[in-house]
Amino acid sequence: MKLNARQKSFIGFYWETRNATEAAKKAGYSEKTAYSIGQRLLKNVEVKDAIDKLIEQSRAENIAKASEIEEFLSLTMRGKIQEEVVVVEGEGDGVSSARIIKKQVSAKERIKAAELLGKRHALFTDKTKLEGTLPVMIVGEDDLDE
Repeated sequence: MKLNARQKSFIGFYWETRNATEAAKKAGYSEKTAYSIGQRLLKNVEVKDAIDKLIEQSRAENIAKASEIEEFLSLTMRGKIQEEVVVVEGEGDGVSSARIIKKQVSAKERIKAAELLGKRHALFTDKTKLEGTLPVMIVGEDDLDE
């Protein structure tokens, strides 16, 4: 079964409002039956699947990928990221005002970014990682008492 135009409209409005009754009203359903239709549409398999797809797409877009994290840490380490800070300035006679300025991230934050990148690329490990299989041989098996 395909979704009709009002069902598609309901899905879009439900995604915006997260309210089934409001979404049903905006999609063109009767105000008197909007609550029951909204609840019924949320139980409809096709509608539910479409909403679930939207949720999955949203989650996939919101989760940072490893390359994004590495890029951010690299830019931070190099001092190319700026942050906003509040600065209070005295104007004389005990009067001061606050304003927001952009400044380069601190040396402490740049060092932390470098440390995280170093850990990611295993630059600071004292242990050597070995992988493989070794055969086990028991020598002197014939000399053992039973």
